[in-house]
Amino acid sequence: MISARAVFDDLARRLVSRAETLAATRAETRRLAARGDESRWRRADLVWPLFAKG
Repeated sequence: MISARAVFDDLARRLVSRAETLAATRAETRRLAARGDESRWRRADLVWPLFAKG
């Protein structure tokens, strides 16, 4: 039987990983927007950050 603590730790680790991905994506998007670079709308890793391979 898997302990509840192990399940929670795994969930917390996955959520932190996703939050880090989203934060990095947001920072990159803001940087490109400040430069006026419209390529940010064509980059899959910025449009769908949780689905892009990285």
